Amino acid sequence: MVFPKFATFLLLTGLALAQTDPGPRPGPPSAGRPLPGLDANELAYFNAGADRFMEIDSVSGTQPGATGSGLGPRFNMNSCAGCHAQPTPGGSSPSPASKQNPQVNPQIAVATAYGATNTIPPFIQPSGPVRVVRFALNPDGSPDGGVHNLFVITGRADAVGCSIAQPDFGAAVAANNASFRIPTPLFGAGLVEAIPDDAILANMAANAPRKQQLGIGGHVNRNANDGTITRFGWKAQNKSLLLFGGEAYNVEQGVTNELFPTERDETPGCAFNATPEDSTDVNATAPTGAMSDLVGFEHFMRYLAPPQSAPPGPPGSPMNASVNHGSQVFAQIGCALCHTQSLSTGSSSTAALSNQNANLYSDLLVHNMGTGLADGITQGLAQGDEWRTAPLWGLGQRIFFIHDGRAADLLQAIGAHASAGSEATGSVNAFNALPPPSKQDLLNFLRSL
Repeated sequence: MVFPKFATFLLLTGLALAQTDPGPRPGPPSAGRPLPGLDANELAYFNAGADRFMEIDSVSGTQPGATGSGLGPRFNMNSCAGCHAQPTPGGSSPSPASKQNPQVNPQIAVATAYGATNTIPPFIQPSGPVRVVRFALNPDGSPDGGVHNLFVITGRADAVGCSIAQPDFGAAVAANNASFRIPTPLFGAGLVEAIPDDAILANMAANAPRKQQLGIGGHVNRNANDGTITRFGWKAQNKSLLLFGGEAYNVEQGVTNELFPTERDETPGCAFNATPEDSTDVNATAPTGAMSDLVGFEHFMRYLAPPQSAPPGPPGSPMNASVNHGSQVFAQIGCALCHTQSLSTGSSSTAALSNQNANLYSDLLVHNMGTGLADGITQGLAQGDEWRTAPLWGLGQRIFFIHDGRAADLLQAIGAHASAGSEATGSVNAFNALPPPSKQDLLNFLRSL
């Protein structure tokens, strides 16, 4: 069995009167491997990109154990893998501390690493998710929406002379002006990038009567320059993996790069490196040695295989039957109308990405998720109460749910989908009306993904 014994006991004895999230699926990670079918050169780029993804950055490369450089002046974390860690590099927010898993939120240690004098914001907890924060409004009431970095390099041994301050997070939280976000998993991202716009639009138009019956709408987000569909990020605000990675490198770690070549904070005395800090090494002899960190991130994400669903049990076993029924219930109550099981990629210059089924459980649209999840921040065509349908592949081994990590239990996450104006309220109501065994079957199905 791949599920905790307690959940299996409930199923076998018929005592599932109260539904229980089986919890993160135990066992080895179901993701983290390269796509099958990569050629030798593509695999070399994947492996080199994985090394860059794991690299820890300091300000100028002088901190022991930190081989990268360019950190700050403002930052949220010092490596890509620090945020994207669960259940393996490329995933989502790391596990909370527990007796079984002593890992704690890595932002706690990063805040004071190498002499930094940062204060831990109240919404960053040792057993909580990695978070970044955006402010909805500027002090004058105009729209903001940008990331306000948690930490600064002030006090670090490699940032002598820099004395900038952290934002006033307490005031922002008290004014309900802070919106938190956790890392999105990157598994299967190359497949998502390879889905043609036409496939997304065709799926959006499908099952119109049933969607209308449940109050489900949704629309695409688009790039303002070329008009094509964007699909990465919590509001589907980024077009490509290269853009997604370049923005994150600059915003989350403060590393300037060939897409974002200027510092976000140009306070005198706090810029220690020539920019862009990450760039192509035109003097390198090996192709993978010449590539920038950013291009390495891109290839790692593009060639990262999607998560694999776990076999629920042998044919005819109680857990197998439960998961199979849960899949049917998932479709019956309308969840699959947004969390579309599969979209197909188009013809790709990478054979491993060409004409593949991506079992992502998402329509890649943005939907009105109601007042309960609204953050008042607009990104592209996604309004303040709209969010991208989160892909569910790999859900079985995730720890935190919803864009801000407020839920660590699937029942909490399902309940959060229902509030005034939410397109998911009809499906949540249908879930609440299910008999207890069917609810448990749905939860077991989700943890099998």
